[in-house]
Amino acid sequence: MDRIYHSLTTKYPELASVVPDIEIAEAMLVATYRQGGMLLLCGNGGSAADCEHIVGELMKGFMSKRRLSKEIVEKFRRQYPGEADAWVDDLQGALPAISLASHTALTTAIANDVAAESVFAQQVYGYGKPGDALIGISTSGNSVSVVRAIQVARVLGMRTIGLTGVNGGRMKELCDVTIRVPWHSTPDVQERHLPIYHALCMLLEKEFFPS
Repeated sequence: MDRIYHSLTTKYPELASVVPDIEIAEAMLVATYRQGGMLLLCGNGGSAADCEHIVGELMKGFMSKRRLSKEIVEKFRRQYPGEADAWVDDLQGALPAISLASHTALTTAIANDVAAESVFAQQVYGYGKPGDALIGISTSGNSVSVVRAIQVARVLGMRTIGLTGVNGGRMKELCDVTIRVPWHSTPDVQERHLPIYHALCMLLEKEFFPS
């Protein structure tokens, strides 16, 4: 077993039951990034904060520095001689990810002008393309705004991953894979979502930035 999975199940033994689904989600995200795609994320309340947290781990170094290749660094130096040296080392490798919960002006405009339940669906339709991935986070699995986003993603040919509680709700039927934490109450579920997505982020970083 990979040390990341071993660490996860050692700290949270109850999550051993969802490791097969985490492995499927990992493979889907690796395929997405290998194909030049990006990850969209959506959720409400605490799950919206989780979306932003995940983006923060993917778009910059998490457990490693993710230094740029020598070839890319040289391109910057040739383009900006005498200037790039001062800041090019601050750039890090990134795995493209967008939290759909973070665009305040857009989401409030959609909620006010169209429908609150479409705040994520509209963004998925605007950003998404075949081969991209969507992670929807809902402790019940029934959040209407998240469900609609997943429905749009399926039509667009995107990969869909759900993070839910034990029942899975509607998302269990819609997502390509649903990681159902074996707990019922919202705080208990959210507490287990964090180590799961931390593990996913570490696995992706290990895959794409092995140094």
